[in-house]
Amino acid sequence: MDNNAKQSLVDNFERYFSVELAETQEQKNLAYGIRYRVYCQEFHYEKPNFEELEYDEFDERSKHCLIIHQDSGLPAGCVRLVPTFNSRKKDPLPFEKHCLNSLDENFIEQLALDRQHVCEISRLAVDAIFRRRPGEHSTRFGEPSSLDFSRQEQRTFSLIAVACFLAATVLTETTERTSVFAMMEPFLPRLMNRSGIMFQRAGQDIDYHGTRAPYFITTQSALTHMHPDLKELYQWIKTSIIPA
Repeated sequence: MDNNAKQSLVDNFERYFSVELAETQEQKNLAYGIRYRVYCQEFHYEKPNFEELEYDEFDERSKHCLIIHQDSGLPAGCVRLVPTFNSRKKDPLPFEKHCLNSLDENFIEQLALDRQHVCEISRLAVDAIFRRRPGEHSTRFGEPSSLDFSRQEQRTFSLIAVACFLAATVLTETTERTSVFAMMEPFLPRLMNRSGIMFQRAGQDIDYHGTRAPYFITTQSALTHMHPDLKELYQWIKTSIIPA
């Protein structure tokens, strides 16, 4: 039997990528650099700047995670967890500040959430180099000629966005911010639903960094319904970013 067929998600992903907390300014700048290339250069959601870093007023209080491609050392993906410490009026989360009109207020009111346990997962981004499909030799912005990914390696690229979400989920568990909101493009909830992670829609579509809608999930729900192979990847990520 082909040994590759028996490899788990963890085996495949761990072979090519590492996951780490971005705690130093240097690490955070790697995340901001991914965001700049994706949000400013590629999709033009934000204005370019001379620093070539994309960050906002929420980053200082956020926790950040990075996905690093091991062979090249390049940052492949990033995500942040934004906590809130007060009421929506006094301390809004990013989606409450920018997308308030899209929210289903009745749904949110029925949740009756304690804001000390509320957070937002946002700025999930995967560098264009690592969204390249097998057989493509360049991205819109090109890439160093030395990066020649194997087909097996490229097949793991679709896991980067999932790994970013799982890393953020680890942070929701460890910080006890277990009531989780996210503004997401339509593909991500569908991708997560196939893995057993069932988001609840919390409002209408809005044009904010592309077409997005607010979604809600609890950490307990995500962990309870997560498919076993994804749960294994979650546990590996947890041990990677949270020392025993």
